[in-house]
Amino acid sequence: MFENYPKERISLPKAYQDIYAEQYKKNREGQTSASSLSQKMESWMHKRVAQDVKGIDNKSTLEIGAGTLNQLKYENTKPYDIVEPFIELYRDSQYKSSLNELYTDINEISDKKKYDRITSIATFEHITDLPKVVAKTCILLNPNGSLRVSIPNEGTILWRMGWKLTTGLEFRLKYGLDYGVIMKHEHVNTAKEIEEVLYFFYSTIRCSVFGFTKTFALYRFYECSSPKSDRAKEYLKTLHTSSIQNQANIS
Repeated sequence: MFENYPKERISLPKAYQDIYAEQYKKNREGQTSASSLSQKMESWMHKRVAQDVKGIDNKSTLEIGAGTLNQLKYENTKPYDIVEPFIELYRDSQYKSSLNELYTDINEISDKKKYDRITSIATFEHITDLPKVVAKTCILLNPNGSLRVSIPNEGTILWRMGWKLTTGLEFRLKYGLDYGVIMKHEHVNTAKEIEEVLYFFYSTIRCSVFGFTKTFALYRFYECSSPKSDRAKEYLKTLHTSSIQNQANIS
């Protein structure tokens, strides 16, 4: 299973490379009209993730893909660690002082470290080696902990219409380029694929949607508990063995 991981991210043409970093940061910060509207709608994802710590400030948390730290507008629990490779996104954030440990990769975190909750908002669709990351969350959770994930409903018609009529239209008017190229570059996983990975590594999963059904919604939220730790350890062990064998073959 998961033979298609890690996935290959398509390369951006030169015209897109020149504006990508600026456009990405503006979108994450809601600096454009379309991205500001999107952020208002995305607040549903943030609120769902934060629902378990309403009025609580002592649940140890790891956020995967913390971006500009905008999740900290919705919760104030500590200690709060993050995984975010794009340091420029949170370098000047007003919430930076609230952070405990900062990692650029989840594999930097010792297996001995444990969290009450691991969260992620609009990130899992970007991760090229998603099964490896989700398996690692199983190792890092406390026995009664939960993985709380919000994602765009990538791969469905309503989601596609949503970005085409907002960010996509704005992007074409400003740059004369197709925003779909950037979406294909960024979103390597569909919502269905993400769900399959979650069910493989977790026994108990609850899903809710911002819409009507999984196939006709803009966003999904998953609360995952009872991790299949033995399966996760075996999967990570297999990856490690395969990596050693590949290195030996190369040398």
